[in-house]
Amino acid sequence: MKKYFLSIIGLLFFVSSLDAQVKRVEGVSIIVSNMDRSVKFYSEVLQFKKISDVEKQGAYWESLFGVFGLHIREVRMQLGDETIDLIDYLTSGGRTIPEDFKSNDLAFQHIAIVVSDMDSAYKLLRSFGVTQVSTDPQTLPASIPAAAGIKAFYFQDPDRHNLELIYFPQGKGQERWQYTKDRIFLGIDHTAIGVSSTPQSHQFYSDLLGLDRKGDSWNKGMEQAHLNNIEGASLHITGYRSDDGPGVEFLEYLFPGPGKKFPADTRSDDLWNWLTKVHVKNAKKLYQQLKRNGHFNFVSKGQLQIKDETAFIVRDPDGHAVYVVEDNE
Repeated sequence: MKKYFLSIIGLLFFVSSLDAQVKRVEGVSIIVSNMDRSVKFYSEVLQFKKISDVEKQGAYWESLFGVFGLHIREVRMQLGDETIDLIDYLTSGGRTIPEDFKSNDLAFQHIAIVVSDMDSAYKLLRSFGVTQVSTDPQTLPASIPAAAGIKAFYFQDPDRHNLELIYFPQGKGQERWQYTKDRIFLGIDHTAIGVSSTPQSHQFYSDLLGLDRKGDSWNKGMEQAHLNNIEGASLHITGYRSDDGPGVEFLEYLFPGPGKKFPADTRSDDLWNWLTKVHVKNAKKLYQQLKRNGHFNFVSKGQLQIKDETAFIVRDPDGHAVYVVEDNE
């Protein structure tokens, strides 16, 4: 009888969780120090299209982002079916990304931009003089079955945010990336985040948010090391997706292990503070579940509502910010 009772409690919690979980991953927000410079970079170098340009200020936004006296400019950029938001804090302006920042540091996050031709994309980036992280584009070998034949390259934008170009051969990645060859830059496949523990992050992103675990890969070798620019790099990479939008990918460094921890005093206006924006079925239920858990830090001062939107920002187990939104339709 006791076991039966516990199973009913577990089922009720599961059903309650389903009511709160993610419907889609909208994309990411990137904090920039000079909006005009960043818009120029993303549009001219990576062929994003500017689709909106707004300014925000007032008590709602101060409570959401946890920064008093803010006045932000937010520009939405589109590539293919995906978008990113560039955010410039006009009145404050946070700290820059440290010069010694490495790919295995836990504050690491990037977006993976899909290309139809890696050689052409790399040549174009070189013509603009971008800062490279990878030594050059890397083709992952057959010794990494889940990623064999994928070509990838890390580089930086003007604020030293890490970005990735990725090329999927036949049989790899989502099917839609195989049929768009009329342009070089196609869209955003996923955002990748540094994690200290895959099981710990799985609990947050899958058990609580409801993202589906799509696959695991154990990557090592000279190609992977030169891609990340981490000598001897060995990673456990795990991919997650919702029904819509780009994926979320965990990067757990097995060797040399995780680098520096996510700075505990991070503010929303610091340039390393990316936001992953997710739309959920029930923001109130998710907020309550996260509060009951007791292990998560909230950026926002409670759940907030403006017009047709309920939202809050919470940090995952390693410190990455997740912007949770429920559209009150």
